[in-house]
Amino acid sequence: MTPFDAHTQAGTRPDGLARVEDHRLLTGRGHYVHDVSRPGMLHAVFVRSVHPSAKLLGIDTSAAEASDGVIAVLGAAQLAGRTMPPPNPLLPGLNAPASWLLPMDRVDAVGQPIVLVLATSLEAAQQAAERVFVDYEALPAQADLADGAPRVTTVRHEAGDRVAAEALAVHRVAVRQQQPRVVAMSLEPRAAVAAWSEADGSLTVWLPSQSPARARDDLAHTLGLPKDKVRVIAPDVGGSFGAKASVCPEDLVIAFAARHLKATVKWVSSRSDEFTSAAQGRGAQLQGALWLDAAGRFVHLAAQLRFPLGAWLPFSAVAPMRNAARILPGPYRVGSVAIEAGAAQSNTAAVNIYRGAGRPEAALLMERLVEKAARAAGIDPVELRLRNLLAAQAMPYATPTGESFDAGDYRAALERACARFGYAAERRAQAMRRAAGEVVGVGIAMYVEPCGQGWESARVTLQADGRVRVASGSAAQGQGHQTSYAVIAAEVLGIDAALVSVDHGDTATCPDGIGALASRSMAIGGSAVVEAARQALARREAGEALPIVANARYTAPTEAWSYGCVIARMAIDVDTGRPTIERIVWVDDAGRIISPQLAEGQLLGGLAQGLGQAMLERIVYDADGQLVTGSLMDYAVPRADDMPPIEIESLAVPTDANLLGAKGVGEAGCIGVPAALLNAAADALSPLGEPELEFPLTAERLWRAMQHNSVTSEP
Repeated sequence: MTPFDAHTQAGTRPDGLARVEDHRLLTGRGHYVHDVSRPGMLHAVFVRSVHPSAKLLGIDTSAAEASDGVIAVLGAAQLAGRTMPPPNPLLPGLNAPASWLLPMDRVDAVGQPIVLVLATSLEAAQQAAERVFVDYEALPAQADLADGAPRVTTVRHEAGDRVAAEALAVHRVAVRQQQPRVVAMSLEPRAAVAAWSEADGSLTVWLPSQSPARARDDLAHTLGLPKDKVRVIAPDVGGSFGAKASVCPEDLVIAFAARHLKATVKWVSSRSDEFTSAAQGRGAQLQGALWLDAAGRFVHLAAQLRFPLGAWLPFSAVAPMRNAARILPGPYRVGSVAIEAGAAQSNTAAVNIYRGAGRPEAALLMERLVEKAARAAGIDPVELRLRNLLAAQAMPYATPTGESFDAGDYRAALERACARFGYAAERRAQAMRRAAGEVVGVGIAMYVEPCGQGWESARVTLQADGRVRVASGSAAQGQGHQTSYAVIAAEVLGIDAALVSVDHGDTATCPDGIGALASRSMAIGGSAVVEAARQALARREAGEALPIVANARYTAPTEAWSYGCVIARMAIDVDTGRPTIERIVWVDDAGRIISPQLAEGQLLGGLAQGLGQAMLERIVYDADGQLVTGSLMDYAVPRADDMPPIEIESLAVPTDANLLGAKGVGEAGCIGVPAALLNAAADALSPLGEPELEFPLTAERLWRAMQHNSVTSEP
């Protein structure tokens, strides 16, 4: 029995509640920042850098200012030296210079905003922006992970006796993996509408934000306003995936313009601007080595991780590096570890958290090492994992990097996945297909998913008419909070979930919160709803008259860790190299699941993004720092017909890390799926000696790998 079940009222489990958001969204009744309109609203267009690195010798805005409909042209001089908020000090010794909202004397990336043009119509602003003249002196550009680039931060984890461990080793395998950058391809590009009220000196900003309360605080600090004079509204958000977790320079400049002009200002990013200037994800260089003893036990892991940061640092910029370093060696017991990670800036778009945020990198490195180790030791990859996975009886488990795994049965996840996949039969079929000349592989990946730390808040109001209103500090971007939080409150209160409505995403009507990121919405945000609902119920049962308003701020005592196993089968065409993902079997443990429908949707959505990273997506800068993949003509994202047959099971082992017994689910697909697909491709090509492969696994890359030798018929 989980902590939540102990307080559940009998007979009130509405797990089958349909998503209450769907009808409005699917019938075109959603309301996004793009839909916000106000009388007399000004429209904004940014003039952006065409160089990755250059001195600004001069900016001539006179022609733009004289254009029809133009109200103002703002640059660094008007912003009076305002800078971006500092990044999250997750790691000590963070050494990152402050970034100007608009550049003073130099630009540091293609697409960096330089000047803001404001006009009475979007067309007038666009035309005037074309008339701004910027004089540059180009400078050499710093590429991602270039030798000699100064590091912004470094983290190290060392545990165990490395010398003694290596003395026991009989096998050593090594992996080097370069991840491409990817774009957080949300349906809704970035946007901002800022409205200044001269009557009371207040600012209202509509932002597609994952963290409205933090955005409010950043806006207030940047503009020198009291927090209670700034309101942030995050209406419907068409996808975020981490890229909208932090304010960007454009958000703050638009807010400044609204106050400066005492007006309402609207900015909508173009898809082209999203490619050049929105925060991107991934891009890490991963190196590692794994030592095994004669029994196939993992005795030592060494890892070196390099993460790019781009030209400026969003709030969560160092989270991917921190996560990857602390997650290794994943769900395995390893005798000793030596892990070192560093991050450095470059003349490129910023890198932020992107669905998974360091978790995929850790899983990819570890699972590639495990696969190589299995081949080196002559041990089946499933058997090798079973010998080294942590046992359920070991929980809670203190990891060599100082983390604590709360609850789970990693071996059961692997065994269930193998049973569902029919692993032994699949290997026999693979041998037969190879003998017939086919190129086919089976890839396995285990993963762990830390699910956020800290606090969230909620307010539950019991109304006189019997209805209940929940307000959450955790905003939503499609996760279904209006459904799941209603289910949670209804269970505690013993009522029908249809009587519960949920508010989120408005700092004026909702309590403060950290926001929807790091797989924390259900585990921590949901637990805050539980706590507030319990308080309201206790007051009602004590005879307090309605309405009753109960506020709760819940802090998770420990971090929940979900986990799972993905097994994929991939065939590669001998003549063209075209890969076909024939099957994916996936066993995931997200702890207590509130809504199976929502959980499945999160798993499938994450799987699609993980598949995109593995098979299709790649941001490319040329040697001069110019973006080559600047549109959807050059950058591929997964479509419906790219999705393979998928079978998903859930273990649902509860945790004591929060009141719900819930673990994260939203990022799992981006964590385990890419590693499983890369292992499947490598297994398919293993008769060639297993050449090193890089993402994305395109037909061209696989075809070239096959040309090094002819495929043999050996199983």
